[in-house]
Order: sequence, then C-alpha cells, then structure tokens
Amino acid sequence: MGVFSRFTDIINSNINALLDKAEDPEKMVRLIIQEMEDTLVEVRSSSAKTLADKKELARQISRYEKDAEQWQEKAELALSKGREDLARAALIEKKKSSDNAEALAEELAHVEEHISKLQNEISQLQDKLADAKARQKAIIMREKTASSRLKVKRNIDSEKVDDALSRFDRYERKIDDLEAQVEAHDLGSKSLADEIAELEDDENIDDELAQLKAKLNSKDKK
Repeated sequence: MGVFSRFTDIINSNINALLDKAEDPEKMVRLIIQEMEDTLVEVRSSSAKTLADKKELARQISRYEKDAEQWQEKAELALSKGREDLARAALIEKKKSSDNAEALAEELAHVEEHISKLQNEISQLQDKLADAKARQKAIIMREKTASSRLKVKRNIDSEKVDDALSRFDRYERKIDDLEAQVEAHDLGSKSLADEIAELEDDENIDDELAQLKAKLNSKDKK
C-alpha cells in the first residue's frame, strides 16, 4: 500500500468528522498538516528499518558468496590430494552457499525496488506538505476575512441596527421640537440690539427718501 493510500485511510475519519460538525477551515488545515507530518515521520521510520534490512541482506549475501569461494578452494585442495570424496562433499556445500546467496539476492532486489518506490512517495508527500504549509496562512486569512465580512453583513441587516436608527430619528424629532419651542418664545420679543438695528434701518430709509425727493425737485425746476 502506498504512502498516500495509507495517509488517506489515517485522516479520512477525522476529516469526515470535522465536515459533519462544520468545523472551521483553520482547524481542518492544521489537522491535515499534522496528519501529514505524523505520516511522514512514521514512513521515514519504516524506511530506515527497511534500509537496515537491506544492509543485513547484503552482508548475508557477501558471507554466503565468501563461503562458496572457500568451499571451492577446499574442493580443489581435496581433489589435488586424491580425495575425490572430500572434493564432492565440498562442492555440495559450495552449491548450498551459492543457492542461499542467489535466494537472498532476489529478496534484496525486491527490497531495493520497494525502497525506491517508498523514497519517491516520501518525496511527493514532502512536496504536498510544503505546499500545504505555504497555503495554510492564505487559507486562514481568507476564512477570517470572510467571517468578518459575514459578521458585518449580519449586523447591517440586524433588527437591532434598524431599531437604533429609528431611535436616532425619534431623538432628532424631539430636538427639532425643542428648537421650535425656543424659536416660538423668541417671536415678538426684541432685544435692545434688534430695536437699535431697526432704528438704524429707519434712518437709512429716511435719508434715501430725502435724496429721492431732492432729485425729483431738481428735475421739475428744469
């Protein structure tokens, strides 16, 4: 099973639970990144163990190959001494060592193939994790901005706001009434400054009327 298949199985129940509860995106993003990091640690640990197994297999193969070479040398020595029976027995042991080395070599090839695929998947997971972390801040910022806008929209459309504005209107009307009452008290009552100003206006009009009469009399005489 690949890393991503295992990763999907690990987080699937958690993500579904969050979606069912309509949890906020910030928590979802943090959970996904945490699960990816945990999976990466687990897979790296497994990969390290597999690499150790590979080294152990390589050592066993080397040991069996060395044994086969030694049995070959022993067979040659026995045959040179005229001990064909011992040479045959040494060749049988050589075959056993060679067979064991070949069997382990096949197993080692499978392990190396698995390690290659595992390292490729780890690399992909690292890229996905880096991308998720890079996008985390943007996602959280978008969610907070959208939430703030939604809160403002709800407040604008709220009955409380409409009620407050209605009360403002009532207060303004009361103030208008008070101002009108003040103006009503001022009607018919003149201050000293107002009376003096009227006298000045009357005097100006009298002067202007005298000038107009003088002008007309001047025209009649001509």
